Amino acid sequence: MSNIAVILNVACVLGMCITGILASQLENLLSSTIAITATGIFAAAEFLVLQAPDVAISEAAVGAALVPLIFIVTIKKIRRGDRK
Repeated sequence: MSNIAVILNVACVLGMCITGILASQLENLLSSTIAITATGIFAAAEFLVLQAPDVAISEAAVGAALVPLIFIVTIKKIRRGDRK
């Protein structure tokens, strides 16, 4: 593995760790959802570095797009129910 690939690998893993910790520590649910989205993006980038483009596309579609969308819709519905 080349030096650039090792640097990218370490950057992606550090990014996933930092955003994962951020997602669990943030008080605001929307901010946590954004951190989870960033974690999914770092995971997709890691799969690209590891030369697994099919897994990267799946992770980008599910981890960085679908799951945050479901979380945001759920947060909006919960907040709407609080007003009643």
